[in-house]
Amino acid sequence: MNQQQLIELISLKLRVIRLEKEYSQQKMADVLGLSKKTLIQIEKARALASWTAVIAVCALFRESEVLQATVGGDPLEVLETIAHNGIDRRMDQSMGGKVWWRELETKGRFRLQQNLISQHFRILDEEHYRWYSSFDEDEAWHRLGELGGK
Repeated sequence: MNQQQLIELISLKLRVIRLEKEYSQQKMADVLGLSKKTLIQIEKARALASWTAVIAVCALFRESEVLQATVGGDPLEVLETIAHNGIDRRMDQSMGGKVWWRELETKGRFRLQQNLISQHFRILDEEHYRWYSSFDEDEAWHRLGELGGK
C-alpha cells in the first residue's frame, strides 16, 4: 500500500466512518477541518481526500471499526509506515496480531508478521511490542535476522 492507495481507500470509506460515529456532514467537516462542500464532494466520489485529511481521519477515528477493517488493524501504524517509509525502533504495544496478521516466522524472541489487508510487514517481540514496520519484504526479513540474532 502506498500514500495514493490509502487516500483512495479512506476517501471511499469516509461516509461510512462518519455514519458509524453518527456525525452530521457539518460535524464531520468541522472535526476534520474541511468545508462541508469538500466533504460532500469526497463522499460522492467526485474528489479524493487530501493527504492531510487522511491523516486527520486516521488519527481522530483510530478506534473506528470501519477504518480498522479498511486498513487491516491500527490505522496509525499503516499511516506511519507509509509516511516514514518504514519504522525501525521499538514502538507501542500491539494486540499481537490475532485478526489482521499472518505469522511468517519466529526467530528468538521476535516474530515477523504480514498484514492481510495492507500487506505491510512488522516485527513484534514476545510482549507484542512493535520493533519494525515496512512495506519492503526483503528488508523485513533482513531486520528479523538482525533482531533475532541478538
